[in-house]
Amino acid sequence: MSDPASLPISSMTIDFVVPPIPSHGGWGPIPASDDDPSNSSQLSPFAGLPYAPYARSDRLGRISADFTTSGNVSWRNNNRDQNDRRNRHGRDGDGDDAQDANEAFTYRLDDGSGDRGGGFVLVDSAASDGHGGRGGGRGRGFGRDNRSRRAAQQARMRLINARAARSLAASGGPGSKGAVGVGDEDDPINKMARYNQPQRTRRRSNFGGRGRGRGWMRDRQFADRQASVKVGSDWKVAEEFDLVKLNKLTTAIPKGEDLLWCGFLDRYNDAYDRASTGRAIPLKRTENKEFYPVTTTDDPVIEKLAIEGSGNVFATDAILAHLMASARSIYPWDVVVQKLPGNILFFDKRDASQFDFLTVSETAYNPPSKSDEDSNGINTPDRLSLEATTINQNFSQQILRSGPQGAASRKQFDVPNPFFDEDDADGMEPASVAYRYRRFALGDAIKLVCRCELHGIVSKGGSDQYMTAFALNEWDPTLSGGISWREKIDSQRGAVLATEIKNNSCKVAKWTAQSILSGADQMKVGFVSRTNRTNAYDHAIIGTQFYRPVDLAMQTAMSVQNIWGIIKMLVDIMMAKPEGKYVLMRDPNRPVVRIYTVPPNTFEDDDGDDDSEEEAPAAAGQ
Repeated sequence: MSDPASLPISSMTIDFVVPPIPSHGGWGPIPASDDDPSNSSQLSPFAGLPYAPYARSDRLGRISADFTTSGNVSWRNNNRDQNDRRNRHGRDGDGDDAQDANEAFTYRLDDGSGDRGGGFVLVDSAASDGHGGRGGGRGRGFGRDNRSRRAAQQARMRLINARAARSLAASGGPGSKGAVGVGDEDDPINKMARYNQPQRTRRRSNFGGRGRGRGWMRDRQFADRQASVKVGSDWKVAEEFDLVKLNKLTTAIPKGEDLLWCGFLDRYNDAYDRASTGRAIPLKRTENKEFYPVTTTDDPVIEKLAIEGSGNVFATDAILAHLMASARSIYPWDVVVQKLPGNILFFDKRDASQFDFLTVSETAYNPPSKSDEDSNGINTPDRLSLEATTINQNFSQQILRSGPQGAASRKQFDVPNPFFDEDDADGMEPASVAYRYRRFALGDAIKLVCRCELHGIVSKGGSDQYMTAFALNEWDPTLSGGISWREKIDSQRGAVLATEIKNNSCKVAKWTAQSILSGADQMKVGFVSRTNRTNAYDHAIIGTQFYRPVDLAMQTAMSVQNIWGIIKMLVDIMMAKPEGKYVLMRDPNRPVVRIYTVPPNTFEDDDGDDDSEEEAPAAAGQ
């Protein structure tokens, strides 16, 4: 006899015989049958048990048998209304989907009067909608398909209303001749149909026939705006970019170098720190002050600095601040750029543009528009813009000391106001503004010269600091969608400022950027309100607040690195263009900026047209 260890491995293997596996083309045990010899007797004990089908991709928590659902079909049918009410208020934590989720385990008790005799009998329930209900308030299905549950709720409510209408029609009661929900509101069936609406529908129906909720009292207005300037037939698109991409730009913050100071500054009056709703200070019109929103190419100081070679990019703080905040803009705008020989850029504005006018509620959910409700027309965008600009100018001068006391504390700079001409003054004097010409090095041999403005001097911590002054104005809280300042300004000034930052994000960002460019230590923000919401001519100062420009930039989510990155990108784009004149224009209805190549004499005929229009009436009168 040979040693087993010496036998080959193939001779040691044992044959495995696969037992016969009965199959009937589906899942679960085979039904017991005497005619089927392949049905083993071992399977017969399981033949009568119910089986819940499931998919292989389902989790165990979804396919487990649920024996807690209500199984008495007769009781459920007789008390369907009660179940519907409980399901509507969420007391059971499950709906019809959960009750019929495992319909194979749903039974009713037979009392023995039927043909099958007593015992438990499997009931064929109605098929579920297959959306996966909440499963008794547990498991992964909880709260995952609110839309399907709302649709099922509405279907159940319609079923209840229809059944009630049929029963009422059979009894000949009131409302039996009309449809449910139509006709007399005092009709009992209409009242019941009204109550059985889903809660969301009932809540919206409380605020008018169109079914609007409290937050939808006015539809959002999408105005079809026109471009800030008409695009000529000879204009060509040189480049186009999205405003959203500007938010991703960043660069190092350059240091400002002072080149020249012009004008004078008056000292701030501390009495305006105590302004409140109880001690409101009327806003006065500054009749004898002259403001000079001179553009870049008309500035004699910038012309002199350009000849001396002090820089190769020239602009004003208003233009640069507008470009820095352009990603937040909604209204259309345009900026003229001229590239001269020697890679010299001038960022300019048109003489006939609305560039220097402030916007009102530009970034609000419902910006102001022409409305039939405004009978006087004082709340249109153009009128509000003029009102806000006038308020801002008057506020910046009123909060400063005036008279002999103000003249004694006035700080004069080496060069007087370059735009004031005494021969043409006609009783006017320049406003308290200091023009600070600064140079910023942006790298790649780019030297940016900017004319910045400061509005006053304030004493903080025993030292004098430069300040800028701006005014936020409240026009009509019932139309602006904001909060009433006179109710909240004294106790919740932060909430008022947050609302204004939301509704005037672009304007506040421009003011902050101007203060950063000018190197101001403080920003004085005033809160000016109408004395009567229907009077656009009388206003009162009901609060003031000092802010550091960097701190306000953080509150407005404005990055200083980002705003300088925007300027750096625009300068690089224009430096790569050939010599000529260009127009940066925001699309009136899309957040897109296009750079147009325009003829050299574009916009230069505006002054000539104005002169000819002035001469025409004079000639007609002769």
